[in-house]
Amino acid sequence: MSDITNEINRRRTFAIISHPDAGKTTLTEKFLLYGGAINTAGSVKGKANSKYAVSDWMDIEKERGISVTSSVMQFEYDNYCINILDTPGHEDFSEDTYRTLMAADSAVMVIDASKGVEAQTIKLFKVCTLRHIPIFTFINKMDREAMDTFDLLDDIENVLGIRTCPINWPIGSGKAFKGVYDRESKIVSTFQAISSGGAKSAIETDLSIDDNELRNIVDDMQYEKLTEEIELLDGASDELDMEKVSKGELSPVFFGSALNNFGIENFLKYFLKMTTSPLPRQSSEGLIDPKSEDFSAFVFKIQANMNKNHRDRIAFMRICSGKFDASKDVYHVQSKRKLKLSQPQQLMASSRKVVDEAYAGDVIGVFDPALFSIGDTICASGKKFEYEGIPTFAPEHFARLVQLDSMKRKQFMKGVNEIAQEGAIQLFQDYQLGMSEIIAGVVGVLQFDVLKYRLENEYGCDVRLEPLPYGYIRWVKDTSLDLNTLKRLNDVKKVKDMKENPLLLFTNEWIINMVLDNNEGLELLEFKK
Repeated sequence: MSDITNEINRRRTFAIISHPDAGKTTLTEKFLLYGGAINTAGSVKGKANSKYAVSDWMDIEKERGISVTSSVMQFEYDNYCINILDTPGHEDFSEDTYRTLMAADSAVMVIDASKGVEAQTIKLFKVCTLRHIPIFTFINKMDREAMDTFDLLDDIENVLGIRTCPINWPIGSGKAFKGVYDRESKIVSTFQAISSGGAKSAIETDLSIDDNELRNIVDDMQYEKLTEEIELLDGASDELDMEKVSKGELSPVFFGSALNNFGIENFLKYFLKMTTSPLPRQSSEGLIDPKSEDFSAFVFKIQANMNKNHRDRIAFMRICSGKFDASKDVYHVQSKRKLKLSQPQQLMASSRKVVDEAYAGDVIGVFDPALFSIGDTICASGKKFEYEGIPTFAPEHFARLVQLDSMKRKQFMKGVNEIAQEGAIQLFQDYQLGMSEIIAGVVGVLQFDVLKYRLENEYGCDVRLEPLPYGYIRWVKDTSLDLNTLKRLNDVKKVKDMKENPLLLFTNEWIINMVLDNNEGLELLEFKK
């Protein structure tokens, strides 16, 4: 077996998704602790002088205690090389999550045991199912009062439409939480919360379910309930079928407490065994085998100003096949150019390490001289194919961007263009007035706050955002159509995107249908490929 095959076989690349506050960032940090990548977990909800979450690097994230951009973290554990793609939890940044999921081979879905499936979980889950990627469920916060365990499983199955297979099973919750039972080994890991130097963790003792010592920890009622539930599970729950898991039809379920570090390592070990190394990906030339010798990758994220001192712009690439060698030329399909990828690095949130090589499954960041766009394909010199594009989702909120200091026009245009190229916002210009009227479109309104914050703090441009009444946008399929020839465009705004494609903004769906009825042959698209 070649070195390339060995290296790719030990790669695991996954995204972590959840509703805000379900404990995703805490779980991520506990993984990193096990891999020795960090020494202390930060706390998003800590006091003003405490550390921030290691995956949150943007100033606004630290100030508000929320994740607004995706982070990439790589670490080693038990001879696996693990790439975690941490995603924003806040629904206003779901488009960044959509793109990140395109770079993942599987997903960990974190659910709050007291709340069950929440709105944002549903949205993100749908993106996972579109890609048919395996989904592993971690039900968190069992040390707090939780929903009935069977109700939690029913919630996942009924709301998300995926079957579940519990790998372990909790004994009680909240103050009565005593631990989890491993269905395969028939071992109970008991839970006892301890606090040391401000950090919370748990003392774990592993006991066989038949061990008399267990009866000193679990009272008679809990023991009886556990044995009844195990019998019920063994008879009624879905069996672990890895083929169904790989198709995203069945989710293995685990229980624990990320804050107390209970059940995390056990979950990580099972997860690494159950997931696969990087999978083939669809391209214009068919499926590309990750273990082929030829390097290929696609851009799924662009981030400007990660390092304020250097004002740099980083393109994040998911390597899909072969080995990346920093000394060799690559081919950028979209610009039809040969080039060397400049300053290739692997990242731990905002920390970086320059690398000479990387393998399929890894994510590297490269310096971007405003050449790359989201969805671009990079392959070995001599190969010319494209990976499937990443869809552009329709914004739902729009605002006119007004620059307050006309002397800073150059900085302003640079700022809005660079932030737009990252995909966090979409820019439009008035159909008639062009760039003298710039409109920003976003999926969630909090993105407007981030846009304003970044323009002021990173580019030194004061701006005012004037909200517009539109909530729907449609691309015009025939890009050569003159929008001025259309009839009945009352309450409709005509705009162009930055590539001069014509679009229409609407206040409601009724007006969309009216415009279609009054303009025979007009075709409108909900998203742009």
